[in-house]
Amino acid sequence: MNNPNILERNRVILCHFDSYSTALLFARYGDSVLAPAPLPESASAMSAPNDDAAQHTPGAVLDTLVAKYGLDPKQLKIDEDFQAWITSDSGPIRIHLARFTGLDAPHQAIEPLGGVFKPISQMRGMPMTELNLMRQVFNLIMGGG
Repeated sequence: MNNPNILERNRVILCHFDSYSTALLFARYGDSVLAPAPLPESASAMSAPNDDAAQHTPGAVLDTLVAKYGLDPKQLKIDEDFQAWITSDSGPIRIHLARFTGLDAPHQAIEPLGGVFKPISQMRGMPMTELNLMRQVFNLIMGGG
């Protein structure tokens, strides 16, 4: 069961990694790489909260995002090794990572969402919190994760 309210306290970074060329591309929507919405201006990194009751499984978050945006769930895989938390004035927000698994980045899948795929080198000018999240993803994937 998909619950759109899940996305109020969760965001997803969508990316594609080509292991042959080692090209890592992030889905970018305007000035953010976070779906379905950018972080609030008050956002900053935090440790994982102790309250498990407020957390949703990464699979439930991905299912909700897939349903909301009409993405093909067979093309996406949640990365369980990535976990980041952000604090904001409205409470904690969990950041998830989902990778497109096809040979090529599915540009046509994110275009209707106003998205384009870009490498991290073309992300200058983004909020520092998001740049740090992309760096964590980059380190995880390029480190063999």
